[in-house]
Amino acid sequence: MTQIPASISASISASIPASPTALPKLSTTVAGDPAGSGILLAHGATGSVEGNYGGLIPTLTATGHHVVAPDYPGSGHTPRVTGPLELDALADALVAEATEAGMDTFTLIGYSMGTAVAVRAAARHPERVRGLVLTAGLAKADARTTVWLDLWLGLLERGDHAAFAQARALGGLAPERFNALSPTERAAVLAPDPSLWPAGSAEQAALVRVLDTTADLPTITVPTLVIATTLDTLLHPSHSRYLADHIPGAEYAEIATGHLPMVERPAEWQELIHTFLTKHGL
Repeated sequence: MTQIPASISASISASIPASPTALPKLSTTVAGDPAGSGILLAHGATGSVEGNYGGLIPTLTATGHHVVAPDYPGSGHTPRVTGPLELDALADALVAEATEAGMDTFTLIGYSMGTAVAVRAAARHPERVRGLVLTAGLAKADARTTVWLDLWLGLLERGDHAAFAQARALGGLAPERFNALSPTERAAVLAPDPSLWPAGSAEQAALVRVLDTTADLPTITVPTLVIATTLDTLLHPSHSRYLADHIPGAEYAEIATGHLPMVERPAEWQELIHTFLTKHGL
């Protein structure tokens, strides 16, 4: 794997439609065969490339794919944004990273908030996007999701690291998985250590609260796989069902897991993705 340096050429920037919010250069992992089919990864809010896709990237490169995986502002080694995150700006920044890595076209794999980033990127750059894989996602926060986000944002604002760790754990893991943790595992999950979540968690959670891709969904024309996490207590699986119902021709699959399939059911999740990519030659 390689990292794209924190600079971007003017020619590449000029090829991307302007967005109102200027973002820092994204720290980006690039892996696999440059001649292989392109994959662009969009991670979730309060997550990172390593946390959400650390296990998937080797699987993708082993099947000959060329993978570009940017960390959002405040995740990984990307600096925090100086103002609110905006979906258009984030989608454009991810596409710019793929372009800089030499990808003319690619499949976008989005997880959680990354599903909205992926859909918006496909809507704004249809000439580049060949396919979509959307896991545990949403088009717009409902009342229940908004309460979760307000809870997170309030805890982060107050610096209540113990309560934020508790909220993240309860929202991330299925009840059965959480209850099955050993005392040592549970202590690690609930550790009140702010270094365990991205510095930009507040800005990312705030974006989930306001994003809305409902108008984008009917415009998607590429092969799409929507994967619902049926034991998800953070983003109810009805959000995924909505995505599948409103993207023309979308395929739909389910995994009996909480919000973190890469933790609870990684092999099953990776197999669904591999089967879809193979089926469509992506």
